[in-house]
Amino acid sequence: MSASQLSVLFFLQMAIILATCRLVGWVGRKYLGQPQVVGEMIAGVILGPSLFGLLAPEIQQMVFPQESRTLLYVGAQFGVGLYMFLVGLGFQGSHFKANATSAAAVSIAGMSAPFVFAILVAPWLLSVPGLFSPDATLYQATLFMGAAIAITAFPMLARIIHERGLSQSPLGTLSLSAGAIDDATAWCLLAVVLASFGMGSGLAITAIGGGVLFAGVVIFVLPRLLAPLGRMAEQQVRDHQAISPTLLSIVLMLFMLATFTTDAIGLHAVFGGFLLGTVMPRGALVKELRRQLEPVAVVLLLPIFFTYSGLNTQLSVVNNMEMLLIAAVVLSGSVLAKFGACWAAARVCGQDNRTALGVGALMNARGLMELIIINIGLQAGFIGPALFSILVVMAIVTTLMTSPLFEAVYGRRARAEGELGSLEALKGQISS
Repeated sequence: MSASQLSVLFFLQMAIILATCRLVGWVGRKYLGQPQVVGEMIAGVILGPSLFGLLAPEIQQMVFPQESRTLLYVGAQFGVGLYMFLVGLGFQGSHFKANATSAAAVSIAGMSAPFVFAILVAPWLLSVPGLFSPDATLYQATLFMGAAIAITAFPMLARIIHERGLSQSPLGTLSLSAGAIDDATAWCLLAVVLASFGMGSGLAITAIGGGVLFAGVVIFVLPRLLAPLGRMAEQQVRDHQAISPTLLSIVLMLFMLATFTTDAIGLHAVFGGFLLGTVMPRGALVKELRRQLEPVAVVLLLPIFFTYSGLNTQLSVVNNMEMLLIAAVVLSGSVLAKFGACWAAARVCGQDNRTALGVGALMNARGLMELIIINIGLQAGFIGPALFSILVVMAIVTTLMTSPLFEAVYGRRARAEGELGSLEALKGQISS
């Protein structure tokens, strides 16, 4: 397929992606009480081989041929990275400092319990032909399952928190902080698995060491270097009511370099975007960046991320009793380990029961960060299509249950006490 043909096809794909995401998101909000982000995740799966490809395989392949996946992949990484940069802009460092101990405790508990569960089920899963590569060891299988179960849907968690108006609340900051630690650790463990599976020990060393170095530079060095940008933005807003295109391009260049760095060292682009956002000078610069970039990131780019992951999802493989039993055990164990451990850790750290339950509900979502990890495992030949599909089911179910579970344990009482505003205001936030 030529470049001009790919260009023409891309515009058609984007029209279909945007229409499907808006439609499914609207149905989810109106009839299921799900936030827009969950509808977009389901829309991605609908556009893939699990539904569109099942009902009309020739048309699906014509609209989303394999040759176009590279272009969609780039758009997906750009979209989710830019969105996490915007999430970082709204991150409250004061809340993180106040909740640092709680965030670490929740994260450690949210990693430890899934790994205990992984230790218990890995021998069984390894004995079932086709789930793991024949060359996979028990140690590698345990690490992979632990990372896959422990990971949190960081971008999705962030968007749910944003849509619920909780970005600056202690609960939102605690959940985001713990989720960020969880996912960074999971990516490092995945790097160890891939390195031990034959991709070279340098991968794990680069991912872990490079990630620590990058975080240190961003947190301790960049704030002072970025301060002049904040002063420039304040002056420009006073004079012209908006930041200049030059200043906007400088910020975007820094964003590109940050996401390039974390992607290059073996972590994910979302961490570079998020960390950079957390240290941008607060005030006029942040306000203008969010005003100018948020509509493009949320409405146009992020749906590409969901669609690309959905194109790699095939649910028809889970089609016999043994696979259904494994899926049920993995799903129930994953929920109990993640939700229960995070709730218990938040309670031990002094959070009230409602807040602790809210944290557990949010941390339980796996979403598309899970899909990214298992896609990497599938592409590396470490896991087979059957285990991939089982983990997709777990990711979808835990994400679907997040919004109603959070509403049941936290949202209703919070609104009654005035913490989330009126029901009408909440619906307006979710619809935006």
